[in-house]
Amino acid sequence: MCGIIGYIGDRQAEPILLNGLKRLEYRGYDSAGVCALLENKRALSVRKISGKVRDLEALLKKRPLSGRLALGHVRWATHGAPNQINAHPHLDCAGEIALVHNGIIENYAALKAGLIKEGHHFVSQTDTEIIAHLIEKFYKDIPLEEAVRQALKLLVGSFAIGVISKREPDKLVGARAGSPLIIGLGKEENFLASDVPAILEHTRDIIFLEENEIAVLAGAGFKITSLAGAEITRKPTRVNWDIDQAQKQGYRHFMLKEINEQPGITEKLLKARIEKGARRVVFEEQRIDGEKLKNIRNIAMVACGTAYHAGLVGKYVLESLCGVPVAVDVSSEFRYRDLLVDSDTLVIAISQSGETADTLAGIREAKKHGCAVLAICNVLGSTLTREADGVIYTHAGPEIGVASTKAYTAQLAALYLFALYLAGIKNILSAEEIVRYLGALEKIPKLQEAVLKRQDAIARLSRRHSHFGSFLFLGRNVNYPSALEGALKLKEISYIPAEGYAAGEMKHGPIALIDEYRAVVCIAPESRFYEKMISNIQEVLSRRGKVIAIATEGDTKIKELTREVIYLPKVEELFSPLVVALSLQLLAYHIAVKRGCDVDQPRNLAKSVTVE
Repeated sequence: MCGIIGYIGDRQAEPILLNGLKRLEYRGYDSAGVCALLENKRALSVRKISGKVRDLEALLKKRPLSGRLALGHVRWATHGAPNQINAHPHLDCAGEIALVHNGIIENYAALKAGLIKEGHHFVSQTDTEIIAHLIEKFYKDIPLEEAVRQALKLLVGSFAIGVISKREPDKLVGARAGSPLIIGLGKEENFLASDVPAILEHTRDIIFLEENEIAVLAGAGFKITSLAGAEITRKPTRVNWDIDQAQKQGYRHFMLKEINEQPGITEKLLKARIEKGARRVVFEEQRIDGEKLKNIRNIAMVACGTAYHAGLVGKYVLESLCGVPVAVDVSSEFRYRDLLVDSDTLVIAISQSGETADTLAGIREAKKHGCAVLAICNVLGSTLTREADGVIYTHAGPEIGVASTKAYTAQLAALYLFALYLAGIKNILSAEEIVRYLGALEKIPKLQEAVLKRQDAIARLSRRHSHFGSFLFLGRNVNYPSALEGALKLKEISYIPAEGYAAGEMKHGPIALIDEYRAVVCIAPESRFYEKMISNIQEVLSRRGKVIAIATEGDTKIKELTREVIYLPKVEELFSPLVVALSLQLLAYHIAVKRGCDVDQPRNLAKSVTVE
């Protein structure tokens, strides 16, 4: 949520900031702005708008900024309406300090009241503006970073900030607590950003700031200190992403590109994790001791949104292959309930960004109970990966579309691999059984490619059903979570009300909703539950519901019931969610495109939810 980019160096900052903000659009936002210290170094100049980065770019063509020290921001509104006044950057009373902020300041009202009494004048309705005024209050005879330090000690909440001052033209200050912030190291220039894609075209050498750290950047160097003032030494991480991965490469939308990337990502992940000779699963970053894992008696999964649905699939897989009971919680519920976990519980935290606020809070609570934490994450160096005891990176590359696609199937693949890894450690499966399962898993990329070859047919089917006012998704067993994920994808990007249900629950309420105005997506590939899904389809048809079936190619019985079928290649039941997912993603995508929706940046949504 929200995005920050800052620059200090010898180049003109405006194009760097604009390109960086474009690469941060995927995070979700409703306004944008930039501020630069003008070339004469006598004043800060701000340009900001309510709307998209392209609108900011148009404004800058009319009123350009010339400066080599600058901040940029895209805002997702929390306090105050999404308008030009509330857009970042914000200034202090004297116009000497400019600040951008991601996060929420929970005690802003009390702080604002005190500052008003002291004579400060506010122009916005944001919580952010109070930080600029607090810095102004302390910025007397001390350096900018010290004034920032004093201000931050008064804040309650989460924040990542970037600050510049016209009084110190050779300094860019950043700080974080609860919201991600990184430093990018260049030659005679440095960058501040909330995420790697914003600066990847300029540098691959990244330093990830930790909690309660302050960074001071100059053109040719940097310094990191703790909130208490202790100096910190940290080596940069070399990011191996390719900038092309964060571009559309000829696709109409990032989401469509990322859907089509899934076979390659799955294949790459499997090749990296399955040892050729021994035919066993290996995890380099998985640092939890094997003996510890062998004695684990319970598993608790914590995640949000799409990652939560991946966790639900993982529950079926882990219980089936490892014989360990698994509980799956939405992170925002897990963190606040009375946890019945202990040192014999493994907590698996799933997050694409590794910065999801509720998931981070959940693992911190679990650690207080003595739990080991395993992170399944896509972003190298993220907070989750640093705080977890072990990590499985999904290596899906940057996911720009707000609605998760390739990150979801990469999380699923990681969970399947971990289940086989754990089953081996616990001696639940023999080496021969693990090899058989790995063989089935290695077929998945080709099966995913087979789904993608049917894109034209899926697009036609989707367009035929884009007028329906609501959808119901039904699935059983390991594809019940697929129904939940299919419904989520559709409502995220098309804004059509959609529900996912366990098909066996249809008669316990949802059947009352079925009529000719509702489409029902029935996930019915070849499985032990196929006949029961056929019964569900017949129940829907008898009530004039419109059925879209997801079925295995060659299924003749489905043809007798409905002409609206998305056919999948034959896939082993346990691994079918990895193939089903692509068909549901394409269905949602093409319905949303037909309805004229912004599929990459759906309204009100953010890619990384870093506040409660």
